Amino acid sequence: MTGNEALSADLYQLTMLQGYHQQRMDDIAVFELFVRKLPACRGFLVAAGLEQAVDYLQNLRFTPVDLDWLSGTGFFKAEFLQRLRRFRFTGDVHAMPEGTVFFPDEPILRVTAPMPEAQFVESRLINIVHFQTLIASKAARSVLTAPGKTLVEFGFRRAHGGEAGLFAARAAYLVGFSGTATLGAGRRFGIPIFGTMAHSFVQAHRSESEAFEHFARANPDNTVLLIDTYDTEGGAQKAVELASRLKSLNIPIKGVRLDSGDLAGHAHKVRRILDAGGLTDTTIFASGNIDEYTLARLQAADAPIDGYGIGTRLDTSEDAPYLDCAYKLQEYAGIPRRKRSEGKATWPGVKQVYRRFDADGLLAGDTITLAEIPCAGRPLLKEVMRSGARVEPLPSLVQIREYAKDQLSRLPAGLRTLSDAAAYPVQVAAELRALTERMDKETLPR
Repeated sequence: MTGNEALSADLYQLTMLQGYHQQRMDDIAVFELFVRKLPACRGFLVAAGLEQAVDYLQNLRFTPVDLDWLSGTGFFKAEFLQRLRRFRFTGDVHAMPEGTVFFPDEPILRVTAPMPEAQFVESRLINIVHFQTLIASKAARSVLTAPGKTLVEFGFRRAHGGEAGLFAARAAYLVGFSGTATLGAGRRFGIPIFGTMAHSFVQAHRSESEAFEHFARANPDNTVLLIDTYDTEGGAQKAVELASRLKSLNIPIKGVRLDSGDLAGHAHKVRRILDAGGLTDTTIFASGNIDEYTLARLQAADAPIDGYGIGTRLDTSEDAPYLDCAYKLQEYAGIPRRKRSEGKATWPGVKQVYRRFDADGLLAGDTITLAEIPCAGRPLLKEVMRSGARVEPLPSLVQIREYAKDQLSRLPAGLRTLSDAAAYPVQVAAELRALTERMDKETLPR
């Protein structure tokens, strides 16, 4: 969330800062945030969360209440806590624009700042960027699987906390969802809001027909009826009967929702009932544990469903609940740094990513190189903060959405599949490999 979040950090961030302070290690450090590998069956990821990351950095400060609490922990010296009163982020940030398609080992965000500042922000930056990137990357698969369908983010109630629910709605809308059911996300981010009714509304009435009529009269401009509380096809027939009674009141039945059972089978039957009753403009909306794999099956069955509510499996990224995301030191005091840990080694130095396209404008390959050595292609990391302030206003969510749409349209067919995605070519430039080899020949630190 925006505002002060100084304690949205791990303890070791501050214990390290106390060490840096004691040794006066304030030289410039460069950290890069990246994902080590793709989850199974994924061909690409989509960067998201930059706006909230920048808000965090701009508002970062320790309040007197924060410092009083830290003092009470017994971990920190009074002199160090006094210094934290003046702590601000004064560094630079380069990042891939939100909505950018990216791949493993490519830095999506780079922080250049005095070591204490660059180190301290690690946990919260990962927390923000990781989650929205995770959800945007999964939501994009539904957008590609069901083009032209109304897709509504439905998962707030089962998201892992309130902030996660809001950020999930933003990430899904960013990559092409039509809107969200969450009011808070609509207010905060300007995302279109959608809603129908619950089974409890139907059960609270003496009859299904009465429930439908009461709802229609209360919501004449948004009459979407949940018809499967008792019998799906029977509910559809009651919707047809109600429509004739509401005609004189000029209240149309905008849509009906299916939430259980064989969605494709019910949709075909309900469509016939609605059409026979003259409700050819009434849409069919479906929900109930839907994800991109469900969408693919329904598309294959030619189900006459106009839109989908996609909730739990999206907001929890059920099939891939995390990304192997890291924020690592790449340079300190002008000297490249490299982590050599088994299975977690990093490419050293300050880097840039260049992207090439084929004759049709589709992604053809990326190159990771040292930032000072450009190569063929389009550079992906852009300057977004300088000396602790935004270089220019970030794009609006609507602008990000258009950019993400363009990015997804450039994916080759092999990356769009829901399984056995093709490997996208990401090269490591010769200069970067040479730097790594030179560093590996040096004596290891003692």
